[in-house]
Amino acid sequence: MTSAGSHLSNVWAKTTDLQVVRGQGCRVVDIHGQDYLDFTAGIAAASTGHSHPKVVQAISDQAAKFIHAQMNVYTHNLLEPLADRMNEITPDSIDTFFFTTSSDETLETAVKVAKHATGRHSIIVFDGAFHGRTHLTMAMSTSRAIDRAGYGPFPPGVFVAPFPDPHVSDQEAEISRALRGLDRLFLTQTMPDEVAAIVIEPVISERGYIPTPAAFISGLAERCREHGILFIADEAQSGFGRTGRMFAMESHDVEPDMLCMAKGIASGFPFAALGVRRSIDETWRKGSQGGSSNGNPMGCAAALATIEVLTEPGFLDNVHARGAQLIDALRNLQQLDNSLLHVRGRGLMVATEFGSADRAAAIAEHCLRENHVILMTAGTRNRTIRWMPPLVVTSDEVNEAVSAFEAAIRATS
Repeated sequence: MTSAGSHLSNVWAKTTDLQVVRGQGCRVVDIHGQDYLDFTAGIAAASTGHSHPKVVQAISDQAAKFIHAQMNVYTHNLLEPLADRMNEITPDSIDTFFFTTSSDETLETAVKVAKHATGRHSIIVFDGAFHGRTHLTMAMSTSRAIDRAGYGPFPPGVFVAPFPDPHVSDQEAEISRALRGLDRLFLTQTMPDEVAAIVIEPVISERGYIPTPAAFISGLAERCREHGILFIADEAQSGFGRTGRMFAMESHDVEPDMLCMAKGIASGFPFAALGVRRSIDETWRKGSQGGSSNGNPMGCAAALATIEVLTEPGFLDNVHARGAQLIDALRNLQQLDNSLLHVRGRGLMVATEFGSADRAAAIAEHCLRENHVILMTAGTRNRTIRWMPPLVVTSDEVNEAVSAFEAAIRATS
């Protein structure tokens, strides 16, 4: 809660009560001078770590030239270079970019474009997904009821299809079941020729870092092709190296029609982007979308510097290695605690799921209090701890965090 007399809104749910004054790499320092190992990265946004020198320099240099250059009035000299760079790193199907300020705005824009391009009015999302907290993106999100409670009714035209249960032993049968559920939705709730787009996270985020099965992605893409439905990949959290690839969709033999990007795109600077096929962009009516801060020059500078860091030789190899190190170490700890039910993830997008919310909370609280390691819980039942350190995390820092986790398991069991 905010302190007595504060004029700051009390709406935020807080993982910690820390007040931080600076950060560097994977560490933050509070007002008392105590440093903490941050394995949240600002909810996976600080991709290059806190205050990476290249990103800091890029923002500083740009701030001295232009802070706000509004795109309807004039363009600045970083827009085209960033679009060119994005074209190089995104899937081949994505070649045209619209810059926004947040993941919610990007998702809303993607839905608008899909409806405009197809002339259709329905959107399909999946059970347990999280796409944002605006009215439309809440309608698209079903990871937790608390995010929706008291805000309805929501915009119509959003249909929720089944997502495969990752814990079922026969995954092939489970994926088939979920796809049959989508086919039934086409028969009972909205005809395929009414559907503008299917929106999917390649790794389900707020529900607890659940990788979307490849066969499920393929099945969705097949139905999109058959019915002329646009395929939208929401990589707000999984993009920009988080899974060990620049984008999680690279693990699948499917190229999206649209790609929603945010969080790690600019190392936490408020910036986001929608990537689309050129053919889709050409249907977009000029003047029907805009924004006062879209394409902000400092955001462009931060994004260009971030991409420079992420594409350095060996950078993503290190993300792969640190992710494997983390997952292996966490799985070894399952023998210590029967309530540690699942360890899963890709790259540095890792989850440890416990049998109860109380158990997960006790572990996270002990890590913070006793070893100054910041972790946060997530999931529909809030019993999952997400591991999402900055992508610059070292082997020693992974060991430090795992040691704190082990100590917490032993002390609280």
